[in-house]
Amino acid sequence: MIRTALFTLAAALALSACGDTGEPARDAERGAGPERSTQREGTPPAYSPEALAVLTGIYADADLNNGRRLFRRCAACHTVNDGRRHLVGPNLSGMFSRGAGEAAGYNYSPALRDADFDWTPERLDEWLADPRGFLPGNRMSFVGLRTEAERRDVIAYIMVETAAEPAE
Repeated sequence: MIRTALFTLAAALALSACGDTGEPARDAERGAGPERSTQREGTPPAYSPEALAVLTGIYADADLNNGRRLFRRCAACHTVNDGRRHLVGPNLSGMFSRGAGEAAGYNYSPALRDADFDWTPERLDEWLADPRGFLPGNRMSFVGLRTEAERRDVIAYIMVETAAEPAE
């Protein structure tokens, strides 16, 4: 009984931290919480040929449906669509066309503000493998994605969703 009450309290606190009330219509209206999709579970997203053109190299073989599923872990703190507000973490829209710590209007940790690198799919792969080890002092609490396949899939999903420019 106490365990259930503690779990319920922890879940409510986690949802409130990311602006999610747990009510999809209300959250969508407020622009809060993880991205809401009307797409049925398991249905692969329909992307334009231009969006898919960004997937080169190892990302051309990525499973975008799996990437979308994996991104749910990220969606508690990040949005990907242009114009959406920052949550606990910055909006990732346009991330592959800017440097680390440069999303306008987001209050980055000093470690990210002072980082001197541009986001590329390869950098994001290093970051997602071990966020704390990649850049000590950052505030991201996510422990990372351990397998190359998971990282490849979620990065490909982010590339397509954020309309990343293909890597040179």
